[in-house]
Amino acid sequence: MIPVLVADDHGFIRAGVEAVLRGTQFSVVAATASGEETLDAIKTHDPAIVLLDINMPGMNGVQTLEVLRSRGDMRPVVLLTAEINDRQLIKVMRAGVEGIVSKDGAEDGLIDVLEKVHQGHRAIAPSFLQRALDLSLKPEAMGPLAKLNPRERKIAALVARGLRNRDIGAELGIGEGTVKVYLHTIYQKLGIENRTELALMAVNEQDT
Repeated sequence: MIPVLVADDHGFIRAGVEAVLRGTQFSVVAATASGEETLDAIKTHDPAIVLLDINMPGMNGVQTLEVLRSRGDMRPVVLLTAEINDRQLIKVMRAGVEGIVSKDGAEDGLIDVLEKVHQGHRAIAPSFLQRALDLSLKPEAMGPLAKLNPRERKIAALVARGLRNRDIGAELGIGEGTVKVYLHTIYQKLGIENRTELALMAVNEQDT
């Protein structure tokens, strides 16, 4: 039997997945309701495949996948989703998700997706792949801060944390005057006038 972990905050979805997998080569070894629970359960049960709901309270599926990959864990992850927004799609593609299954009609395609990812293939519908490609060619669609380079994004994040120019400079190893130059450039790129607007943009993007 191939062990599968199912993460979804809705009990009936977890039960539905177990029903679909019953009698197949796949077996549910753990069921979780949050990203935090999922990361712990992966350590405990060591599933071959993680079936992950994209929208969960607390740490969502996107964040859970990113943490997993940051730890060097490259086991197959399949996202189970009712809908996925543009930012989420780009993030999971960059994190190396192996499969995406729509909750609408999942009973028809779930087994096929699990079989493919277990064999080392990706199982992502062409429509998702094309959408991700289109988005990657249009960075402005990924939120306003996508217009910024990595250093500017870091400064925006520090502004969102409430740091003053002097503190930002100390954090990045640059002068306070250089921070002011960066901020002026950032304001121009984003079409804003002050650090309060920048902080709000940065916080909103982090929450997306």
